[in-house]
Amino acid sequence: MQLLRQFLLLDILASCFCGCCSTGVPRCGASLHEPNKALRIELNANANCTWQIQRNANQTIRLVFSHFKFAPSSSCETESIKVFDGPSTASPLLGQVCDDTDAVPVLESSSDSLTFLITTNSVPFTRNFFVYYYFFSPGSRTENCGGELTGLNGTFTSPNYPAPYPHFRYCVWHIQAPKNSKINLEFQDFFLELDRNCQLDFTAVYDGPSTGSGLLGKVCGRAQPTFESSSNMMTVVLSTDDTNSYRGFSAQYSTAPLPATLTCSSDSMTIVLSKSYLASLGFREAHLQLNDPSCRPVVTDSVIFSFPLASCGTIKKDEGHSITYTNTISLAPAGSTITRQKNTEIIAQCRMSNNETLELIYITTNNAIQKLSAGGRYNVSMAFYESDQFSKPIQYSPYYVDLNQTLFAEATLHSTDPNLQVFIDTCTASPQPGFGSLTYDLIRSGCNKDDTVVTYPAFENHGRFKFRAFRFLRSFPSVYLQCDIVICDSNTTNSRCARGCISRQKRAISPYTWKTNTVVGPIRLKRDLRAAEHSESLTEVEAEKTPNLQQYNFYTLAFVVLVSNILIVVAVILKHHKHQVGYSYQNGQSSF
Repeated sequence: MQLLRQFLLLDILASCFCGCCSTGVPRCGASLHEPNKALRIELNANANCTWQIQRNANQTIRLVFSHFKFAPSSSCETESIKVFDGPSTASPLLGQVCDDTDAVPVLESSSDSLTFLITTNSVPFTRNFFVYYYFFSPGSRTENCGGELTGLNGTFTSPNYPAPYPHFRYCVWHIQAPKNSKINLEFQDFFLELDRNCQLDFTAVYDGPSTGSGLLGKVCGRAQPTFESSSNMMTVVLSTDDTNSYRGFSAQYSTAPLPATLTCSSDSMTIVLSKSYLASLGFREAHLQLNDPSCRPVVTDSVIFSFPLASCGTIKKDEGHSITYTNTISLAPAGSTITRQKNTEIIAQCRMSNNETLELIYITTNNAIQKLSAGGRYNVSMAFYESDQFSKPIQYSPYYVDLNQTLFAEATLHSTDPNLQVFIDTCTASPQPGFGSLTYDLIRSGCNKDDTVVTYPAFENHGRFKFRAFRFLRSFPSVYLQCDIVICDSNTTNSRCARGCISRQKRAISPYTWKTNTVVGPIRLKRDLRAAEHSESLTEVEAEKTPNLQQYNFYTLAFVVLVSNILIVVAVILKHHKHQVGYSYQNGQSSF
């Protein structure tokens, strides 16, 4: 009882701390310069409030939204928190928080300031937010916590355990078990600061490889929580502020075979169930059905459901930063009106995230509910075509073109989902493959920046444009082209694809749905080909002339040597003859 009173007192003090820390700060926006601060924010309808944080030199700003409550059923378009990596809302968008955000958002600046904007809709409702920030030095010894954990089992603890954990610490542990297994996490000892909604110090556990995965739970205070993943990966976070510290936690994890697996591709979803797992639940394959009961599994050693993403009753949801496809396998005895068994469902979800990159090379010279989740990526390719009919792709490489020749490019999404739309957001050229300081925009934010660029209306799952071939000045030998491709749900109103060309200022508050970048080619100028062929023919002619010249030089040298030898022999004979004549006519001396 005494311990409970202490916790209630701490909660009251924490609430006082949170209210005091925002004393003197305007309720709707502020300019903040302190090295750390916590804000309890309350907003009503039709708010549009901006906070700007300025960091110290050589430090990074870490911003933690440890609690947020929007109006019920609000959407990201009408009510959200947007965080910008810079001094204003015209800076690059760093992240967005909405009512359906399934995470504890933690964002870090790469510039010398951070800005966040909270907007609310017209629904009468009191919105509550708790956010704190602090400055830190990346890579410093105080930031050295968390890590990578692999293997069948393992243990880890909070920093300094069992001594109190340090202030302003953000630790992330990534756990990866063998494939086709799941992770069971148990906190054997757990003691963090207790406060309402776990706003100050907390541990968050995510069902996947990163904090972008689904949130399994967020805990603080005294507890012994346990968590189970739906795949072979789990992420654990410890976040602390500067108020109170306790001994932290000691945790251990173990692994077990996964009774069901999910695979996501660009156009299909495949669920594999173990027969022994079904038997343990008291079901057979005949008891299983998807959202669309007409889609039946293939039964071998396992029970396999494999179907296109946009079929079999799959539900698609555009979440702003990703698109998810969800289907549910219900387990119910066939032919029964009633059942006394527990309701059992297997929820399968493919999340197509925006952090995948497709690279080609383009060069111009001159309940008992089991949740399965898996990440996937759309398969996008890009190619040149012979004409604006886009029927014959250029399949050879290099692709030689004339200067000023019109080039036809098409990005294709390989997916069975008919409601997806492809949009060419940005295409940039550079003379270096690493896209250094020298670049040239063909398309930027959906706007044509080059006078020769023409973009075509969206057609099914294709994004198309054309431009005239060019070269960089100052004798740069190559041109590389990189394009950002945006994929949207065509049923979503006001999507990035539907907006078309937008200004830079508006772009920052218009996050893409799903994005990849691609580089295509190579192409080269025909005159370079002709020059290369001419150079090659000259080389062959010179090679043919060389043996004749060598043969001529050999005969000349032999002739010179022969004449020289003849002259030497003649000289020797003449000299010998002269000596003999002189001896015959020598006068003898008289003895008298």
